[in-house]
Amino acid sequence: MTIAVPEPSEPPRRTWWQSNQQTLTPWLFLAPGIFMFAVYVIWPIFASFQFSFYDWDGLSPKTWVGWANYQELWGDRNFIISLKNNLIWLVLYMLAVPAGLGIAIFLNQTVTGIRIYKSLFFFPFVISQVVVGLMFAWFYAPNFGLFFLLTEWLFGTGTAVLANPEYATYGIIVAGLWPQIAHCMILYLTGLNNVAPDQIEAARLDGAKGLKMLWYVVLPQLRPATFIAVVVTVIGALRSFDLVSIMTNGGPFGQTRVLSFYMYEKALSEYGYRMGYGAAIAVVLFLIMMVFIAGFVWKMIRDEKGH
Repeated sequence: MTIAVPEPSEPPRRTWWQSNQQTLTPWLFLAPGIFMFAVYVIWPIFASFQFSFYDWDGLSPKTWVGWANYQELWGDRNFIISLKNNLIWLVLYMLAVPAGLGIAIFLNQTVTGIRIYKSLFFFPFVISQVVVGLMFAWFYAPNFGLFFLLTEWLFGTGTAVLANPEYATYGIIVAGLWPQIAHCMILYLTGLNNVAPDQIEAARLDGAKGLKMLWYVVLPQLRPATFIAVVVTVIGALRSFDLVSIMTNGGPFGQTRVLSFYMYEKALSEYGYRMGYGAAIAVVLFLIMMVFIAGFVWKMIRDEKGH
C-alpha cells in the first residue's frame, strides 16, 4: 500500500501593496506635512529668490533687473540702520539665555508656594507679543507711564524712551526679552528635570557645591537645553517684527526699523509696493538665518550619529 504524498502548495501571492506596506506607510503619514511645508515654506523661499531679480509692484508685468535690487541695498541708509538694529537685537537678546537659566535654577526647588512663582514667571510666555508691546508702550508712555514718572522722580526730567531715537530700540528689546526669558526658563526647567541625581550626590560627596557644582556637573548635562535656547533666541531676535510694529511702527525717524519690518514697508505698505526690493531684503534675512539654522541641523545630525 502506497501513501500519496501531497505536493507542496505555493505560498499565496502577495499584492504590490502588501509587499511595500512597511515602506510606504510612514510616507503616507508624512505626506500632508511634506505637502504643507513645500507649499508654505519651500515654494515661497524660491519665489523670493526669483522675485528679488525683478522690479515688480505686484500687479503689473515684472521687469528683469538682475542684481540691481541687491546693489541698491548697500547704498540704502534705511537698510543699513535695519541691519545694524538686527545685530543689536541679536547681541542683547542672548541675555535671555543666562537669565532664563538663573530663574530656572531658582524655581527648581521643592518649597511651599513655588508653583505660584512658576506661574508668574511663565505668564509672559503665554501672552501675545501684541499685548506685551502694548503693556510696555504704556510703561514707557510720556506723562503717565510708570518708567517716565520714575525717571522724572529720580532725575527731575522724565525720559520718553520710545520718542528718543537713541533709546527706542533698546526699549523695544527690553520688552522682547521679557517673554524670551520665560521661554528659555521653560527649556531649562525641562532640562533640570533630567539632571542625573546620582551624579549630583557623587559630586556632593566629593565636596562640590555652589558655582563648581553648577559649572562642572549641572551645566554639562544641560547642554541640549542650552543649544535649543540659543537657537530659539537667535531666531526670535531676527524675527522681531510685531513689537516694532506695535510700539513704534519703525519710528522715531525710522531708527527702530529691523529687516523684517523694513521688508514689509517696502513690499506691502503704502511706502513701497516694491515686491522685488522687498524680496531682496527677505533673501538677505533668510541667508543670515540660514547660518544659524545650518548650525542647528549640523549639530542635530551629529548628535543622532552619537559623536
